[in-house]
Amino acid sequence: MDSITMNEDKKEKLIELIKVQGEVVRKLKATQSSKEKVKTKHLGREKDLHVLNDYLANASYLGGYSPTHVDSAMLEALNGPPWPCNVPHLERWYHHMMSFSVAERTALPASVLPTRLVALFATNNHISDLEEKIAEEVKKLLDLKAQLGDEVVPQKFTLKTPKGTRDYGPQQTALRSSVLEKIIAVFKRHGAETIDTPVFELKEVLTGKYGEDSKLIYDLADQGGEILSLRYDLTVPFARYLAMNKITNIKRYHIAKVYRRDNPAMTKGRYREFFQCDFDIAGQYDPMIPDVECVRVVSEILRSLQLGEFVVKVNHRQLLDGMFEACGVPADKFRSICSAVDKLDKLSWEEVRKEMVEEKGLAVCAADAIGQYVCLSGGIELVDQLLNDEKLKKAKSACVGLEAMKIFLQYCNIYDLQKQVKFDLSLARGLDYYTGIIYEAILLGEEPGDNSSEGIEVGSIAGGGRYDNLVGMFDPRHKNVPCVGVSIGVERIFSVLEARLSAQKLKIRTTEVEIFVASAQKNLLEERMKLCKLLWDADFKVESSYKRNPKLLAQLQYCEESGIPLAAILGESELERGVVKLRDVESRQEVEVARDVLINEIRQRLGTKSA
Repeated sequence: MDSITMNEDKKEKLIELIKVQGEVVRKLKATQSSKEKVKTKHLGREKDLHVLNDYLANASYLGGYSPTHVDSAMLEALNGPPWPCNVPHLERWYHHMMSFSVAERTALPASVLPTRLVALFATNNHISDLEEKIAEEVKKLLDLKAQLGDEVVPQKFTLKTPKGTRDYGPQQTALRSSVLEKIIAVFKRHGAETIDTPVFELKEVLTGKYGEDSKLIYDLADQGGEILSLRYDLTVPFARYLAMNKITNIKRYHIAKVYRRDNPAMTKGRYREFFQCDFDIAGQYDPMIPDVECVRVVSEILRSLQLGEFVVKVNHRQLLDGMFEACGVPADKFRSICSAVDKLDKLSWEEVRKEMVEEKGLAVCAADAIGQYVCLSGGIELVDQLLNDEKLKKAKSACVGLEAMKIFLQYCNIYDLQKQVKFDLSLARGLDYYTGIIYEAILLGEEPGDNSSEGIEVGSIAGGGRYDNLVGMFDPRHKNVPCVGVSIGVERIFSVLEARLSAQKLKIRTTEVEIFVASAQKNLLEERMKLCKLLWDADFKVESSYKRNPKLLAQLQYCEESGIPLAAILGESELERGVVKLRDVESRQEVEVARDVLINEIRQRLGTKSA
């Protein structure tokens, strides 16, 4: 018995030592992280800049795949140089880091400074000493754990959601449901039916469909003999579904979560896990008829949600390709240059031009020629102007795209979309699978006079286009099914509406309870349960207190706080007379109703309130 007790005592002491040693390691690592953040000197010597430039020639960031505090610290340490200069990779990195706000840079995750760059900081000796100390203390920790053997050591961990994700409480979920109900109502108004597909796909299904964005696909560990990835969007799975089931005509909507290994910007509604809300029309139809309906769907959704003023930018992929051809872009660079043009909503033309020339090897004259076109925007008059452009006339693809745009804009006038739709040659949309018209809805801001939401900027809120060749990539005979669709950025919509509600201090009902059964006196639990049963059987949404003898005031306060419209109050007097006291929670007016007509009276009152 003593031996067992000693063993238990020894184990407890060992566990306590492991906890203490673990805390020592944690503090040392925190110190290391803070030291790496310290700006110890300005980096302005040409030698320093070239060291950084050489490193960034083969890396996007100093701290790994995504920006970290190491990038932020290096940015603060840089003393100049004036841009542009002869360090193009460093300059690209510099401008990209400057595109983050100070708050975003402060929130970047921790990382370790690459060994090749440690010498740039005067603290490198301290960091080196600290790394040795950490290694020594980690070894002690591992030795202690080894002594414990297979016993489980209680671990401390931080309760948080993974980066780029969030929890949704009752308020947010209720808001989400109300938004999606309005969106689905528009989809159904246009005759759409819904489908669902797995959250993960074979990796080969997703590979090669997203251009440069393919690096953002989440790969899964091989645990079942198949190489899988989380779906990046709902469009490629839809194309796979059509090819697999040999479907040639369908109008569908699909609302589900997708996953992107992106650098999240939570305040702007950009996450790593988020809902997409897609509407697509598949089938062989006459030109531009389904395309213009997709834009009409976007317009109806944004108006029903009352988000404020918006514009739908439209362009055509064949026009873009023809424009590139006319400007002297080699055919093998069309997609990469298109991807660069797609950044014009975030970067200036000078920055995009630099990327084209210095990173993607485009001739300066070709880049300058593109610059003359991508600044143009307008309506049907711009289409006529471009149809007479001498350069574009020589590119068949450009002429085909312009003729299609002319038909599209004419149909927009019929659907009363001319005020919202803008033909914009800077719109490119980087995904590889687009073949025809492309469009993007931009939220311009809040309605004039609405100061409660002032300052909310979310930019692009919907986008899509025509993708006629995507289904053929999956079909064994490469049989194409023409498709056009649009994806609504519901996460960004939620961000706008949540901010608006918060600013106006408005509360959303999180339940749909219609009647609360309350008691005015003690010992009436069974009677309340009987009345609940009667109302549930009549298909009403009913709630009651779980306390045997709740106070009446507390019950009525709960009704007011929860937004429940009616309260049915029982008392001994009411039971004797066969009546129920029905209370309008908002007005606080009460009326006695006979039990045999209670159901009809409640239906009438609820019908009046919902009317």
